[in-house]
Amino acid sequence: QVQLVESGGGLVQAGGSLRLSCAASGIRDVINNMAWYRQAPGSQREYVAVISRGSSARYANSVKGRFTISRDNAKNTVYLQMNSLKPEDTAVYYCHIPAYDAWGQGTQVTVSA
Repeated sequence: QVQLVESGGGLVQAGGSLRLSCAASGIRDVINNMAWYRQAPGSQREYVAVISRGSSARYANSVKGRFTISRDNAKNTVYLQMNSLKPEDTAVYYCHIPAYDAWGQGTQVTVSA
């Protein structure tokens, strides 16, 4: 059974930084793409960033230049370094492995003005 466990969310002031982690378990095969999504209150879940097994990364325009996605293949873990946070980044952040349609439970990120 595939499980994704996120950590690292919290409350931070605008301009601050947070680092999210997501550890995957129950997967024996090579994991290709790993991604982060987020969902703000009253909004649909939206794509944030994706990274390939070879660490090729792509970002939503709203976070480009501020967020960095990375991964540790040996640990089946993906990270999201979030800098220069803005109040509009407030959301529940989810990691996702598309090949397994697996989602984590989410971690809350709150950015105060």
